[in-house]
Formats: sequence, structure tokens, C-alpha cells
Amino acid sequence: MTDSPRYTSAVYVISVAAELAGVHPQTLRIYERKGLINPARTVGKSRRYSDADISALRRIQELTNAGVGLPGVARILELEARLARVEAELQRVRDAAAQAVAETHRQYRRDLVPVPRAQFPVRVRRP
Repeated sequence: MTDSPRYTSAVYVISVAAELAGVHPQTLRIYERKGLINPARTVGKSRRYSDADISALRRIQELTNAGVGLPGVARILELEARLARVEAELQRVRDAAAQAVAETHRQYRRDLVPVPRAQFPVRVRRP
């Protein structure tokens, strides 16, 4: 983890975002036109990028450097986002199931009545 602050809000202007992502500012404009990124806009319509946007830009660069075209990059990003949503839903279901199991076990413990062993003698059958 780095010591630099992480911004969830859009704070970087296009030149800074481009430098952080290691690309030319015009490349960011192309990515936006292609629908790969969607930076926030100020009242004056200037683009502002967040740390999440910078991470997405770096992922796009990684894919394009590996030879993936922009339509392929768009599809990969879409599938990665879908996978993240499915994994989050799976985790919610797992958590709910674990809570249901724990509640069932608590209910069993409340319903069990301890019985002293002396009340029920053990009979051993011998052949």
C-alpha cells in the first residue's frame, strides 16, 4: 500500500490523470469517446478523474499493451465488472447462509432440554 492519499471523488484534471496513468491526454479523450471511461465533469464541463478512474485507465493500458483492441478491452472490462458483481452477490448469499446456520444452531440449543443420565438407565443387549 502506498502512502499517497486515495481519492474516491474526482479530483484530477486530465493532464494529471494522463500522467498518473502513463498515457497522453488525447488517449483519455479517445477512451471516453469509446465508452471505456466516464470521468466526472465540473460545472464548466472540465473532466475530473478519481483514483478508481486512474486504476481503470491503467487496466486499459495493460490490456492494450497485451495486444487487445479497444472493443475487446470494453468487453473485458464489462465482464470483469459483471464478475465482481456476481462475486459480491455470492458473498452476500454465503454470509446469509452462515447466519441462517448459526441461528438454527442457536435455536437447537434453546430447544434442547438437559436430562440427567440417571433418569434413563443404559441397557446393554448381549447376544
